[in-house]
Parts: sequence; structure tokens; C-alpha cells
Amino acid sequence: MALELTAVPAFRDNYIWLLVAGGAAIAVDPGDAAPVRSALSQRQLKLAAVLVTHHHPDHAGGAAALASEYHCPVYGPAQEMIPALTQTVKTGDEVLIEALGARFRVLDVPGHTAGHVAYHGHNIVFCGDTLFSAGCGRLFEGTAAQMSESLAKLAALPGQTAVCCGHEYTLANLRFAQAVEPGNPDILAYAQGAKGLREQGRPTLPSRIALERQVNPFLRCAEPSVAAAASRRAGRAVSDPVEVFAVIRDWKDNFT
Repeated sequence: MALELTAVPAFRDNYIWLLVAGGAAIAVDPGDAAPVRSALSQRQLKLAAVLVTHHHPDHAGGAAALASEYHCPVYGPAQEMIPALTQTVKTGDEVLIEALGARFRVLDVPGHTAGHVAYHGHNIVFCGDTLFSAGCGRLFEGTAAQMSESLAKLAALPGQTAVCCGHEYTLANLRFAQAVEPGNPDILAYAQGAKGLREQGRPTLPSRIALERQVNPFLRCAEPSVAAAASRRAGRAVSDPVEVFAVIRDWKDNFT
């Protein structure tokens, strides 16, 4: 069956992802049950499963209500306490949702939270708050080394992989990316296109892994231009990619 991907807006800037095929749907990171319920009702869809990437309430808060209402399983990270989960997952596990003929491989991607996971399959990666378009999540529970390793896993996925992250942060992230690499023409071109989409009220997502390798400073920490920007920021020579990441992540945390 052909799979259809839809971004359902929630809260101020979250996206809940719906994957649809054959009258059934998977909801990914439903922080709020109401938008999912509305989308399912409008299209007369049956909810077959919920996938959760991490424990933050804006990603997991609606999972229990949806599971109770639609009698569906809830998958999520084995290393995090999420009461709604009916099945825990970790790197190497596969999630098979037979109603859609959908199969996902689980990746452990800690950094934003200690047990964050991503789901990869069908040229899609649901990456929660680990990888954003042109950015990455804050280090609330992990280290720079952990996040660097997690981002490397995601960057190694096939270039055509659709990046389905949890927030519409693209324009803000691109402003920072331009500060890091003002001479990068790919960032400028992407920013112009993303601005046009937002002016039309359309999501900038999903992005693609190939594009992220070109424009996302957090995936480009081995690039001389990014290392040079980190060195200027730190006031000393910085070349190790993990240290470059740490410097630009701290810079982004304080960027206005």
C-alpha cells in the first residue's frame, strides 16, 4: 500500500505526524490527542498505532488517551518512563504495523533526552527533537558527544530520507545557520524557499537528509567553515568535531 504522510499542527509549533494507508493511520508524537482525533474523524481513519520518540509531554501527552479510545498499541523508548507505552523499543528493534504494511527500524538517538529514539523506514525518519531542519535539539539530558553520535547516525541515512521532526523551527534555525556559514549558498536558497512556504501557511517539513547535510551546521562540524566559525566564537582553535558541536550548540542556545 502507498503510504501518505501528513503533518498535523499542535500547540504553538509542534507537528504530530500521521502516516496513512488503506483507511488506517499511525500517529507519531501525539502531544495532544485532540488534533489527531479530529484528523482521523475527518478522514474516517482507524488509528492502528502510536509511535513516541521521547518522554516530553508535547510529544507523549496525548498517547494514553488515544490508546484508550482506539485500542491501539503505543511504542516508545525503553530507556524512558512513559506510562502510556504498551511496547518498549531500542536500537535494532523493528516495529511492524500490519494494518498499513509499515515496518520501521528503531535507532537510539540520545542527547536531547537520555533515551530518545527515532523510527526509520519507507524513506522516512521520525526523529522527534534530535534532528531539526537546519538544527538539532537542546542537550537537556545528554552530552555533546552523545548528540554528535546520534546526529551522525541520522546523517548516514539515505539522502532521500524524509526528515519528520517535531517542531516548525526551520526559519529560526536557518538564521543561525547563516551566522555560522554566511558564505553557504545552499543555506540562502533554502531559507528563501522556506520563507515562501511559511508565508503561505505551509510546513517547511519534511526536509531530506541530503539537504540537511548541505545546510545544517550540526551535521557539518567536520567542515572547515564550521570549525572556523566555532573557533572565532570560542576565541581559540577548535577542530575536533565534537568540540565544534559543543561550541556551536552553546552559541545557538544564546543566539537571538
